[in-house]
Amino acid sequence: MTSRLLLQYDGGPFAGWAIQPGERTIQGEVEAALGRILGRQAPLTVAGRTDAGVHAWGQVASYQDEALDPVNVNALLPSTIAVLDCAPAPDDFDARRDALSRTYCYRLLHRRTRDAFERGRALWWRHGLDRDALRACAAALRGPHDFTAFTPADTEHVHFERQVLRAEWIDHGDLLEFWIECDAFMRHMNRILVGTMLEVASGRRGADDFARLLDGADRHQAGPTAPAHGLYFATVSYPHA
Repeated sequence: MTSRLLLQYDGGPFAGWAIQPGERTIQGEVEAALGRILGRQAPLTVAGRTDAGVHAWGQVASYQDEALDPVNVNALLPSTIAVLDCAPAPDDFDARRDALSRTYCYRLLHRRTRDAFERGRALWWRHGLDRDALRACAAALRGPHDFTAFTPADTEHVHFERQVLRAEWIDHGDLLEFWIECDAFMRHMNRILVGTMLEVASGRRGADDFARLLDGADRHQAGPTAPAHGLYFATVSYPHA
């Protein structure tokens, strides 16, 4: 039998999703909790691996065993990880392979003074910011593009074209959110996109230059990688879900 988990976590204390020797990871914590209840190992397949410091609102994972009461699993997890749901799934369900798209959100606090409640939750940006330029960059992202410039040059990726289904900046006053939905993402892709868009919005490069990067430019031509703490894995789309 197969089960499907819906997870929420604060990525700050962890070295990312994937198990790594000598590191504290989300996968390691959740698999340990499942194993204690089931009495055997239950390896997880995840919809999208998140890097160190990246958060999740609606991460999905699957494992080959019975579904468990989320309350019982949460009792064995640190307070920074929460199982929101655990339910039976079709026997052939695979959280990663079956995903049609993933959606991320990057949160940006734009004001002169810091916010005590957004520390570790949003990137505090004190510099000039052309919001129209941000929106122009987001509009340029929609559709198929070659994102070679937006992932580390040292990579295992072979194909760099991705289909962006949604890309927009949503304005909430001092707080801005960059929402992006894509068929699949590459390592650091969203954070490099944000770092490069911030260069455009602060006048350090033009919107035309940003659009040119989407044709398969080298990584060194794009901007810096934005900090991890502003990024959230938001949702996953599945067929008939």
